[in-house]
Amino acid sequence: MNPRELLLASYRAAVAAADPLQIVPPHLPALPRGGTLVVGAGKGAASMALAFERHWPPNAPLEGIVITRYAHGLPTGRIKVVEAGHPVPDAAGEAAAREILARARELGADDLLVALISGGGSSLLALPAEGITMAGLKKVTQELLRCGAPIQEINTVRKHLSAIQGGRLAAATRARVLALIVSDVTGDDPTHIASGPCTPDPTTCADAAAVLEKYAIAAPGPFAETPKPGDAAFARTENRIIATAHRSLEAAAEVFRAAGVTPAILGDSITGEASEVAKVMAALAREVRSHAQPFKTPVALISGGECTVTVRSPNGRGGRCAEFLLSLGIELNGMKDVHAIAADTDGIDGSEDNAGALLAPDSLSRAPRLDAKKLLAANDSYGFFSALGDLVVTGPTRTNVNDYRAILIA
Repeated sequence: MNPRELLLASYRAAVAAADPLQIVPPHLPALPRGGTLVVGAGKGAASMALAFERHWPPNAPLEGIVITRYAHGLPTGRIKVVEAGHPVPDAAGEAAAREILARARELGADDLLVALISGGGSSLLALPAEGITMAGLKKVTQELLRCGAPIQEINTVRKHLSAIQGGRLAAATRARVLALIVSDVTGDDPTHIASGPCTPDPTTCADAAAVLEKYAIAAPGPFAETPKPGDAAFARTENRIIATAHRSLEAAAEVFRAAGVTPAILGDSITGEASEVAKVMAALAREVRSHAQPFKTPVALISGGECTVTVRSPNGRGGRCAEFLLSLGIELNGMKDVHAIAADTDGIDGSEDNAGALLAPDSLSRAPRLDAKKLLAANDSYGFFSALGDLVVTGPTRTNVNDYRAILIA
């Protein structure tokens, strides 16, 4: 198997390990005495809903509504799928979130509320708190995304501007609550995944205000405090992580191992500015290639997590995966026998239609008329890899366990 195909096969294995159609059925709960309401939000919400209703007894009561990103829907029978805006919330998400909260409030103690949560849910489950407008919520979301704030900081703000996140969904119902969660955040803490609609929130209004002050962003209105750990509402709530980035990295490692390449998992929680993380990875690759330290070749350096991009150009195209690769390519400068892939497991890397891209030793030399450093400075990694025909395009995968990166040193 050539390096390109091996890298692509490893990425496909990472995505498959988080496929809701495979991972949801083993976690279906026992039938309640009353009815079952399935709600949810995220890029994997439609696939999770389809898996749930396929395996739920056909004669048992079941209804529901989930929200997913535009073009991520699937045909379902008993659970309604609504498509809405991501990463910036919109009116469709607001209306669907309002319906979810209202229906959760109607449930009784004998009923079951199942929340299907995956990455992207923070934007999709968009129901502004009292005193906050949708326009204000959209504006602060856009500003936080542009300044490169980590997802944990963004979600700290979101939870205190929301009527449904930060544990408020679980607190609003009398029913037993089971949240099945596909993790897209480093550390797999449920409070940060889709801004934790069923999880007690340890952060405060003061924390949210501090984030906005850090980035010189004006608050769109008054913050609302969230339910905290120890609140009685969470005594009947279970948050269960059913897919993680690390499990996907382990699946990719098996692909390399089967091909006779030693996999080295560097971690599933690598964060930081994408172009700067690439410099560190390039230094490690040089050490391996030149001195067989700390790994002997052939080896695949595998990592996950969620880097950030500080947008410097309003006309930039691409996302953190392609930006990581372009910076890596510049640092390696054509180093022999080093190939790499970086792609988001949700199939969308930033602003365009690609999941990520592939890097080869000759990538920069194959594009002599492209100024790689200038394109990196302009946040146009998409333009570089598109010109080479080296974009990874999958379409929506309907799951999300963060970014996948592999550097193959032959």
